[in-house]
Amino acid sequence: MAERNPTVVSEWQAFLRARGARIEEGVVQDFGDPTGEGRLAAAGDLLADLSHLGLVRVDGPDGASLLQGQQTGDIREVTPERSQPSGLCSNKGRLLATYRVVRRDDAYFLILPRSQVASVAARLRMYVLRSRVGITDASGEPVLLGLQGAVAADRAAQALGELPVEMDAVRQHGARTAVRLRGGVPRFLLMTPSADAPALWDFLSEVARPAGGSVWELCEIHAGVPSVYPATADAFVPQMINYEAIGGVSFTKGCYTGQEVVARTQYLGKLKRRMYRAHVVAHAPPVPGQDLYSAADPSGQSVGKVVAAEPDPEGGYALLAVIQNEAAQSPVHLGQADGPLLALQDMPYPV
Repeated sequence: MAERNPTVVSEWQAFLRARGARIEEGVVQDFGDPTGEGRLAAAGDLLADLSHLGLVRVDGPDGASLLQGQQTGDIREVTPERSQPSGLCSNKGRLLATYRVVRRDDAYFLILPRSQVASVAARLRMYVLRSRVGITDASGEPVLLGLQGAVAADRAAQALGELPVEMDAVRQHGARTAVRLRGGVPRFLLMTPSADAPALWDFLSEVARPAGGSVWELCEIHAGVPSVYPATADAFVPQMINYEAIGGVSFTKGCYTGQEVVARTQYLGKLKRRMYRAHVVAHAPPVPGQDLYSAADPSGQSVGKVVAAEPDPEGGYALLAVIQNEAAQSPVHLGQADGPLLALQDMPYPV
């Protein structure tokens, strides 16, 4: 698998540094005021560099067939005008990775946490056999940007043209792509060639405040959109993280790895765990895969796990967590039975 282009990445990040970005380990952390930037996550106009995300490019005559046999979503529904959340499962029906599929230039781009790029590419390559498929790490080219807010959307329309309105819809504007994302305010993922990214960034940042990946992931938490990370790979069936509720699972597409377990969970079993949104005040940041406990559970065993967590600009941490439904009716604690207490919040969509 070809590696991401380090020259393209370093040039783009040099540009962002000149605009005030603080970058650690190749990821934009913030633009000097993480608290102020974070306050815009709920509903403000912001522009985020998404260098914490990576791209796996799948192309070739048999690329669609390969994905159809492995992922939870129906690849036939992914077109240049329609994207899709999807994922890869183990034989046990548990998610190894989650991603968004976008189609352009006769290729499928899987957008996912950068920490998952290598494992997802390796997993797909296991099933290539004699298929005519190319699998490439395309991280950094195109550049990924996150845009949120009504004013920011109007500004983007001036630069790109008409933006997609419906959730998961896509608009292609030459070499640039705009994807409508879930959220209470307009949210978009933008894909743009690295050569065009600086001019687009400067134009959009006149009305949208620059922010790093953490603020964008806070937006994702507000929207109830989960990601699977290395620490939670093979931990959840898709329904546990509400993936079917946000369009990430097809129950009519036919077979794929883990499909029997996922279908049985949907039609025959009573799901005992679901993903919840919550807030917690803790001395240390919660991390994906961290165990949750209930004082009401005499067994002392974990009743759930953290899916994702980010600092709340007003204090504490916002998080998504998979919790046993029965345990969620009683106080749930982070890390141990007497650990910090989670305050559960409503999900932004029906489950």
